[in-house]
Amino acid sequence: MPARTSGTADRPDAAAQRWVARLALLVAAGAIALLLAAAGVRSLGLLAVGLAGLVATAAALWWALSRRGLARALAAALAVLLPLAVLLNYAAVGLLWAALSALALWLAAMLIGRAALAADAGRAGPREHPSPPPAAPFLIMNPRSGGGKVGRYDLVAKARALGAEVAVLDPAHPQDVAELARGAVARGADLLGVAGGDGTQALVAGVAARHGLPFVVISAGTRNHFAMDLGLDRADPSTCLDALTDGVELRIDLGLIGERVFVNNASFGVYAAVVQSPAYRDDKVHTILRELPDLLPHQVGPRLTVRAGDVVMDAPQGVLISNNAYQLGDAAGLGRRPRLDSGVLGVAGVKVDNAAQAAGLLRGRQARGLTLLTGTEVVVDSGAPDIPVGVDGEALLLPTPVTCRISPGALRVRVPRERPGVPGEKPRMDWRSLGRLAFPRTRPASRHAP
Repeated sequence: MPARTSGTADRPDAAAQRWVARLALLVAAGAIALLLAAAGVRSLGLLAVGLAGLVATAAALWWALSRRGLARALAAALAVLLPLAVLLNYAAVGLLWAALSALALWLAAMLIGRAALAADAGRAGPREHPSPPPAAPFLIMNPRSGGGKVGRYDLVAKARALGAEVAVLDPAHPQDVAELARGAVARGADLLGVAGGDGTQALVAGVAARHGLPFVVISAGTRNHFAMDLGLDRADPSTCLDALTDGVELRIDLGLIGERVFVNNASFGVYAAVVQSPAYRDDKVHTILRELPDLLPHQVGPRLTVRAGDVVMDAPQGVLISNNAYQLGDAAGLGRRPRLDSGVLGVAGVKVDNAAQAAGLLRGRQARGLTLLTGTEVVVDSGAPDIPVGVDGEALLLPTPVTCRISPGALRVRVPRERPGVPGEKPRMDWRSLGRLAFPRTRPASRHAP
């Protein structure tokens, strides 16, 4: 009887996955072989120089953000010149082509490896539930969001052609979008939706959740983080309207800060303090550069204490509490949440007091200044009576202590059946796992097998 292999090899597509994994290992080996062939033992020196330049550049960036005047200018210049110096060093010994080629091969190997591991893991997004189309959908649209996407994609006319009632916000006369949504529910609306930013999405999503109604996200905002994690098309928001006619429902979690809903995250500390500035929306970059030198060294602003279960973070500069955890395993996952139905908050805290600790953040999850947690409740406290908070990009001032909770499966989100970025758990790049996938161990057949 032939030997049986592990579960990965038993699947019909296992052979293709094995060959993709082997290709990734082959390309990675090619990167190493190229360096060795071109530089021999000097390749170790090339790696050392590159890593030293990366660490020094990170330290210079910290000085540029935490200083003012001449010190900031010198640090910024250093952050630019250090990578150039590394490249010039490679060029001086005639190995710039080898270093860049090896780096390109290594990045290609990582991309191929991630594809192999993702195919092996499969998708694990929220379960899709069939549901009939709504009879009386109500949509709120902000014509200023995303630089005018509502008008550019003719969303109002397209939605009304599908039978939706549409309320178009008047930028000159601010309106309470939650009150608009509650009024629509009182008139018999059986679905609520928003074409606008994530802050507006959150307010109306809270109304939909309280009344048990499905909610539609139309990606007409600037960044559309919520739409991205739902797998929606951010390039063409009009495709989101397909949910009204050919859609399925997902049950996802909602974050709560006090009694206010957030769909993405609540931020505390440096970023939350910066966005309080009236100048932030008109000139983000200059406002951040002006405020950071006081905020990073704890010279101004409230001192925070964060409690999540048994873990306490004391005096972090920044804390991000998210509705489900962000993927931070590698650069390809930054800014994304692979799940919106895990039933836990994600917590990321950063505490950096000097340039050495800033450089240490390059270690990712192993960095001393980075704390990553999950939990169902997080409490942020301070000696100040109230603290600045950024909730889905909106600047608020909330009384302390601030409690964040998760509400599992609270929101029914209706999405198009066909959408380009169906979310799912994407595995971290792990060379050992890739090796096991490429060359699975076989189990010998039992002697007593028939």
